Amino acid sequence: MLKFQTKLTALALTGLFAVSAAQAAVSPQEAAKLGTSLTEFGAEKAGNAAGTIPAYTGGLTKAPAGYKAGQHLVDPFASEKPLFTITGANADKYKANLSPGQLEMLKKYPTFKMNVYPTHRSTAYPKKVLDAAKKNATNAKTDNNGNTVVNFEQAIPFPIPQNGVEVIWNHLTRYRGGAAKRDFVQVPVERDGTFIINRIEDTLVFPRNLPNFFKAGEDENINFYFYQILKSPVSVSGNVLLVHDTLDQVTEGRRAWQYNAGQRRVRRAPQVAYDSPGTAADGLRTTDNYDLYNGAPDRYEWKLKGKKEMYIPYNSYRLANNKLTYKEIHQPLHMNPEVLRYELHRVWEVEATLKSDARHIYAKRVFFVDEDNWQASVIDHYDGKGALWRVAEAHNIQYYNEMVPFYAAEALYDLQAGRYLTIGLTNEAAQPFVFDFTPDRANYTPAGLRRLGVQ
Repeated sequence: MLKFQTKLTALALTGLFAVSAAQAAVSPQEAAKLGTSLTEFGAEKAGNAAGTIPAYTGGLTKAPAGYKAGQHLVDPFASEKPLFTITGANADKYKANLSPGQLEMLKKYPTFKMNVYPTHRSTAYPKKVLDAAKKNATNAKTDNNGNTVVNFEQAIPFPIPQNGVEVIWNHLTRYRGGAAKRDFVQVPVERDGTFIINRIEDTLVFPRNLPNFFKAGEDENINFYFYQILKSPVSVSGNVLLVHDTLDQVTEGRRAWQYNAGQRRVRRAPQVAYDSPGTAADGLRTTDNYDLYNGAPDRYEWKLKGKKEMYIPYNSYRLANNKLTYKEIHQPLHMNPEVLRYELHRVWEVEATLKSDARHIYAKRVFFVDEDNWQASVIDHYDGKGALWRVAEAHNIQYYNEMVPFYAAEALYDLQAGRYLTIGLTNEAAQPFVFDFTPDRANYTPAGLRRLGVQ
């Protein structure tokens, strides 16, 4: 495996722990917990005292009966029934294990409920990811008062995080298969349940998975390369967005270009960052809402609040079922709760507060990050007056066919407008995620945009 050094910048970060001028990686003694009391990727290996969260035993690594390669996933838990259901009427009984945003949804929307199922710790990684995480524990470190990270390899730089921003970087750099491609929909839903379907193709590739492997001088400061092609509606068909997602976005800003099919022109797109409006989202998300959260963390101060047990979307195979139509999934105010699955899992809680000299439409965000897959699974967003505004959920799923933890869909609910947005559903697509394709480096260049737009 090729080793390389990266440098991540996030200005003036604060956390539960003080950050010194040179924050060291954890000691070898602390790192020795990985693979013993902790999993190799940093989660608590043991279950909880109540027995409602099981011990980690290796995750879901084999496909269930009936699955065929190249087809949509088969639900390995299809026969399970909910243990109980949380509604607005009984939500206070469970509020210790809910985010404020989830609690508000239950109380605000009488038709919303959370069916809670048995917990399965299905996350599993390839050996190369586990090996890298263990090395990172004693090698990756922050410097300059937490503004940079050096000596980071592969994924999960901080399996034993010491402050809030380390948890966030675990989310930003988490393992997503090295390269991923999907044909999916992004659906803005109006208060009355009407919606428009935007069909999109996107790919994401980490530099070490490109042909010719890692290129010195080009890839050191790249987290991943990404492009997105709009397929429908006709008014936007053929438009393409290309992003070189830089790790240190303060020293070197995110590089982005857009190809407009109508004008047949490629232009730089410096606005594709922070709180600029998200593509084809009808004003329902910011650019950094994609993947629940992405981009530079420099506008916030980060505080690690600790760990808690929480009901989060998990093992969402029912939601990914290719027999479901998009019409069956999307209802007024929220997704159809009968196709959603929640489980009790341990999460890291991180509070992000906007700096006094920074600008963003979200004055505060509270992240709940799953301890197993490092995916931000719920994020509550607050406006400038301190009121709850939007609630984001990632419907976690393990792609057992490729040993990749990701999600079936993400949703962002606007509590003030009564509208919401879903991203990533592939139910009506010919095939779901593809992780084993060979990316073409030329497609991730400005020169390649025009060709992608007319395919």
